[in-house]
Amino acid sequence: MDKKYTIKDIAQMAGVSKGTVDRVLHNRGKVSPAALEKINEVLNVIDYEPNLIARNLKSTKVYRICVLLPDPVFDPYWLPCVNGIQDAIKEFKAYNVNIEIHYFNPESTKSFLKTNEAIVAQSPDAVLLTPLFHKETLEIIKQYDELGIMVNTFNNQVESSSIKSFVGQDLYKSGRVAASLMNLILPKGQIAIIHVDESLKNAVHMQEKERGFRSYFDEKNLSDFSLATLKLKYSNIETKLPAFINENPELSGIFITTSKAYQIASTLSNITDEKIVLIGYDLIDKNVSFLNQGLIHFLIHQNQKRQAYLGVSTLVEHFLFRKDIPETILLPIDIINVENASFYIS
Repeated sequence: MDKKYTIKDIAQMAGVSKGTVDRVLHNRGKVSPAALEKINEVLNVIDYEPNLIARNLKSTKVYRICVLLPDPVFDPYWLPCVNGIQDAIKEFKAYNVNIEIHYFNPESTKSFLKTNEAIVAQSPDAVLLTPLFHKETLEIIKQYDELGIMVNTFNNQVESSSIKSFVGQDLYKSGRVAASLMNLILPKGQIAIIHVDESLKNAVHMQEKERGFRSYFDEKNLSDFSLATLKLKYSNIETKLPAFINENPELSGIFITTSKAYQIASTLSNITDEKIVLIGYDLIDKNVSFLNQGLIHFLIHQNQKRQAYLGVSTLVEHFLFRKDIPETILLPIDIINVENASFYIS
């Protein structure tokens, strides 16, 4: 077992007083260059590591971390994220860290920006956010950078040198996984890529999923398939989707790039008896219900609870224990069907 060195041991080895060693280890008070050199030589020899946990318990510094999160009231996809953040809060409740969630309406850029203003007013040490709106996210990240506020992102990735870390999936590859699943089920036919309830031009996560999906068919030269993109709002699904199906009688598969597969499945169940393959995202209750009924064939699980937990905990451990924050933390792309869904549902 490695020897646990005390301040007294280090002082004796360096030939200085315990008080001098204490000042060096805790970075307080003046120490002569000669004494500092002797102590550092001893610390290098014994490979000294400070007890950061004990040090933090004595510290009066309170770190503030704010999470900018879409409100689950508007979209249940985000509820597991709240649970993941609450897990982190419980885990680190004994330490000097304050973790707060600030909710915004995921359908409103104004709400996103207004909630950000409330966060900036608190002068946090770090912000964890999901960049739902690409253009506005880049604006506020620039603002955080100018204020010296650290930024982590999760769920959706944006390119910015000011972002410390990203936690989530490779969305391009998840689109390719969805395409390969579709190709396993269907020998040919028309496939619709459906985006629901978000502005595609400002939603990089949907763009990346579609790009990955299309790249699979392009690279495999699958000429027996044709792909079309359809953008829908919740308010017009019941009118626009039936019209699209009537105009495209060869439609045999649908890839939904968000957690709204249940909305498509519900509408299809009311308008056609044709078996159309549905592949979407996320284990929200309504999606699982249609999965169990056989109306949704596969769901890609993004594990948003784990994403949120890791986004918060890496920040906390960086501040408290001086741990490095990985530039990217990629989670597995889990494929869910009716046979294994129960394993993933707590």
